[in-house]
Amino acid sequence: MKQTMIYGVTPEELNETVQKGIEARLDDLKEYFQPKTPEELLTKKETCELLKIKLTCLHNWAENGILKKYGLGGKVYFKRSEIESALVELKSAKA
Repeated sequence: MKQTMIYGVTPEELNETVQKGIEARLDDLKEYFQPKTPEELLTKKETCELLKIKLTCLHNWAENGILKKYGLGGKVYFKRSEIESALVELKSAKA
């Protein structure tokens, strides 16, 4: 183990220097590592209401790979971000 001897520095000065270094690193972390927004999951009913479609149409879209469904606790959910992306793709495909 490597040891470093420090002369001419009081314990208070050393403590202050260490604290400033830690605070600077924490500020860097705060700037570059922002928390991610949680993904919003929609139920089948909510997805149908959002898209203004019937449940059978939603089922067909999921089976044909237009929308990806996720199972959680015996229920089916759809990610809002993926729904919005699918709408953009469908719209651009028709144009």
